[in-house]
Amino acid sequence: MKIKLLSVAIGAAVFGVGASAASATTLEDVKAKGFIQCGVNTGLLGFAQPDASGNWAGFDVDFCKAVASAVFGDPAKVKYTPLSAKDRFPALKSGEVDLLSRNTTWTINRDTAQGFNFRPITYYDGQGFMVRKSLNVKSALELSGAAICVQSGTTTELNLADYFKSNNLQYNPVVFEKLEEVNAAYDAGRCDVYTTDQSGLYSLRLTLKNPDEHMILPEIISKEPLAPAVRQGDDQWFDIVSWTAYALINAEEFGITQANVDEMKNSANPDIKRFLGTETDTKIGTDLGLTNEWAYNIIKGVGNYGEVFERNVGKGSPLKIERGLNALWNKGGIQYAPPVR
Repeated sequence: MKIKLLSVAIGAAVFGVGASAASATTLEDVKAKGFIQCGVNTGLLGFAQPDASGNWAGFDVDFCKAVASAVFGDPAKVKYTPLSAKDRFPALKSGEVDLLSRNTTWTINRDTAQGFNFRPITYYDGQGFMVRKSLNVKSALELSGAAICVQSGTTTELNLADYFKSNNLQYNPVVFEKLEEVNAAYDAGRCDVYTTDQSGLYSLRLTLKNPDEHMILPEIISKEPLAPAVRQGDDQWFDIVSWTAYALINAEEFGITQANVDEMKNSANPDIKRFLGTETDTKIGTDLGLTNEWAYNIIKGVGNYGEVFERNVGKGSPLKIERGLNALWNKGGIQYAPPVR
């Protein structure tokens, strides 16, 4: 009897392994349903925000559209799930979303213990502080004793504690789970200071009742490499998401834009021919599980990295953020992509 039960148990274990191995990949799931479910911010101007008709726009939204362009050749084949900082990781882990593109910092804990893969860094950021000009504060080192609005479940909350402790300063944290709650509390005067990623501060300042009454202090107290995230265990999907970002950067370096990408398909440059899928013997796209026009479709759908940056958060947007570290490596920044070959 014991031998028989043991054999049944072994058989069940083998069956379980086989069933797991036979499960569909993320790419197969995405193709089967006909769209990518993308986790985004609940509403952050310049990064992810719906209009009155429910149409989403922003830097992170355009990345979702770029992945959809790579997979389907159509940037519209995306559905958006707005997620709070607290809800974003459970939603990704459970499979509620296929991709998290939500101004999320890449950290070692999230990359290992929490079971996610990050890469590449799509936006180099850092944590800062916003205050009312009436406080006459010029530096974060003058904020001892201040009430500071911060969102829970974020690296921002942890960095804030570390900064004030290391500088022997006191502060009163005013903590909320939802971004909208933090914004409303600061605008209502419930706290003296607002802290989050500096890009977020530029965005949020424009939503206040009187934006000109507020200023962003010069200190950057942390490194905040913002990157898309996927679940561990699916290398193909990880590669697709990663090389979508690299395609955006490489396109800018090649001088390929949304407007000239069709003309650039006629280029004699071997690198560009390989990149846009016009080289007859290229297998780069099929190696990814996509068509050889995957990169062409990305640029046709959303443009290159510079175009995405400028229209959403850069000079062509209300935020007017300088490229800084997010400029290309050969233009004074550190955005750099491996070659497509």
